Amino acid sequence: MKTASIAVAALCLLAACGGKDNEVGEFKNDWVGNEIKIKSLTDPKVDGVICHLSYFDRGFWDRVGKGNWFENPSNSSISCLQTGPVTVRNIDLDKSGEEVFDQNQSLIFKQLAVRRIYDVDSDSLMYVSFSRKITNGSAKMSLSTVPLYGREVTWERGKPTSN
Repeated sequence: MKTASIAVAALCLLAACGGKDNEVGEFKNDWVGNEIKIKSLTDPKVDGVICHLSYFDRGFWDRVGKGNWFENPSNSSISCLQTGPVTVRNIDLDKSGEEVFDQNQSLIFKQLAVRRIYDVDSDSLMYVSFSRKITNGSAKMSLSTVPLYGREVTWERGKPTSN
């Protein structure tokens, strides 16, 4: 029974850590094995823009010491830039924009997410990273802006205009 409990805890821990499909960097930032991880994110509806998202990943000894096995902190940072010709497909243009990335930060209840919002007045794309929880949402967030003004941009559905 004890072995089964340990196996279930290990599987849950692996599930909470998230995938590594687009991880471009990682380094330990203390002696208990905590790490800063960096992912490269592409927006599925905007070509020519890349974002780099950094976040905290708790190590084994930190999880043991704090007794919280299944959750990473809400801290994250994002930086985005133009990497080539920009093509904007059918993006959501309302003030809430749309989510372009999410990753579990706990077993069930917390996710790290990135949302894209287009600011028509400044002709820029904004990407905000934040933590989403079912209750007690986090106020920790980071914002990066990609200016489109004065750049060659292809809008598949026509460039939006301000009111």
